Amino acid sequence: MAPIPLIRLIALCVVLGFSAIVVGLGAALTSTTEKFLDGYFEFAALAIATASITLITLPIMCAVEKSSVPNLIIERRIVLEILRPGVAFTSMIAVELSWLSILWVLWLATAADTAQAAQNTFISGCDYFNDTVEGACRQTAAIQAFSFLNWLILMFYTLLILVLSIIAHSRQHTGVWKSSVAQAPFFTPSAAPAIPPVTSQTDAAPPASYGPSTVSPGSPGGYEAQHIVHSASASQGGTGPASVQAGTVHV
Repeated sequence: MAPIPLIRLIALCVVLGFSAIVVGLGAALTSTTEKFLDGYFEFAALAIATASITLITLPIMCAVEKSSVPNLIIERRIVLEILRPGVAFTSMIAVELSWLSILWVLWLATAADTAQAAQNTFISGCDYFNDTVEGACRQTAAIQAFSFLNWLILMFYTLLILVLSIIAHSRQHTGVWKSSVAQAPFFTPSAAPAIPPVTSQTDAAPPASYGPSTVSPGSPGGYEAQHIVHSASASQGGTGPASVQAGTVHV
């Protein structure tokens, strides 16, 4: 498998796994606060929403990729790509970069909100005599950690694909933005511009022109008729008119 599609697969799978963990932690924390505080933390609700959006949208963006392994062919078919592999608009690099940028901004906001809430709510850390409060504190810390990890993974992956796409575009591969990561010409050298063949056209010599006939007395049997042939180059500014005797006609 090519390195970039493999990096993409690993990054998205890790983010999906971390998102599932965040959903579980956020739901557990919300259940605890609803039970004892009759309310919920805003950061927990934001974490559940961000993780849910990630879990729904990332699988749709995944494209069908085939990798040849000795005696094994692995096919990953997810949602839209099952119907039209490599053609669905969700697998385009332009769409992927746009949406993943939105996702990592959401994860950054979730991580920052969680960190601020943890600092204001659990002032003395997670060392509490009450197991419920200590559990809520550790759940908050876990949500913060996984949110930061998802932000970093998505941001670095997005920047990697963006830089590679810009390089490919500079190599005259302008269609890279509409291709999928698996089919993008990231490492394909630029095609040399087609140079039209240089053709030298030699001016054809125009037909020779015949001057007037001159008649001179010839042999006893008649006259000689001489035709003077003027060279075209002479009439067009050459070295001068050149005359040759084309033939002798006896009358």
